[in-house]
Amino acid sequence: MSKVGHMPNSDLPWSFPVLVTQLPEAGLHQVLEATPTQRGLLAAAAGVNAVLRAVATLDVIPEAGGIVKVTGTVRARVEQTCVVSLDPVENDIEEAITAIFAPPSQIAVSPKSVQKEQGEDAEISNPPEPIVHGAIDLGQLAAEFLVLGIDPYPRKPGVAFAPPETPEDPDEHPFAALKALKEKPGGPKGKKAK
Repeated sequence: MSKVGHMPNSDLPWSFPVLVTQLPEAGLHQVLEATPTQRGLLAAAAGVNAVLRAVATLDVIPEAGGIVKVTGTVRARVEQTCVVSLDPVENDIEEAITAIFAPPSQIAVSPKSVQKEQGEDAEISNPPEPIVHGAIDLGQLAAEFLVLGIDPYPRKPGVAFAPPETPEDPDEHPFAALKALKEKPGGPKGKKAK
């Protein structure tokens, strides 16, 4: 356990809280590798067959006013089911992580008041994430970005979805025989009314 961490949250699949008050001035470089148990919980949360590997490399930099910037990358290998062949398929994920955290008291500024101060053309960026109980959960942040990087429609390499073939000749269409029956006045052949 890192000097700046405290007890992980057992309700989250991947949890690694870092206390903001204990961050070094120069920032913290942290590498997190999910344990087999955490990978199992991540797989269930992400809706994949398995998370074979998950590693997050993060830089946590304290800034003025209690703001903390987190940047880095999460890399993972997941096993999913191909949507076409239903075979298992492994996919690599690499997602860049950028997040700003601030004390909840500083997040109360609404986007409309920013527009009033800076003019109507001011670009409204996403508000910072709140620092909860003086800590930032790096594991939870990495897990959120990992889930964002998962392909919702995985396909096995070389497998393509082929729509059912439609015959070029309209008379060979599966419903052509029904159409022919409907069009004939006496109904099906050999059963003419006497």
